[in-house]
Amino acid sequence: MPRYRYECARCGIEKIVFHGIEEVYSDCDDCEATQSMRKLLSRPFAPKKATSVPQSKVGDLTKEYIEENRKVLEQQKKEAKKKTYDPA
Repeated sequence: MPRYRYECARCGIEKIVFHGIEEVYSDCDDCEATQSMRKLLSRPFAPKKATSVPQSKVGDLTKEYIEENRKVLEQQKKEAKKKTYDPA
């Protein structure tokens, strides 16, 4: 699922949101403004190749990916804790 960056025009908070290409994310969960989220330009994450350092370890690239995804997961956890869910 694609990852998109959004910014609220009202409160200025930036969020990373995962959703399908056809879906739209328009309401801010933090300030509860409607139609205030605008999509920011995103660039895909591509790690730099270590061509100048031939003795780098094999697991370094994996660790780099894990750390990047850990940051995204922490942000999503914070957002999930703020939401209220209907137990229906």
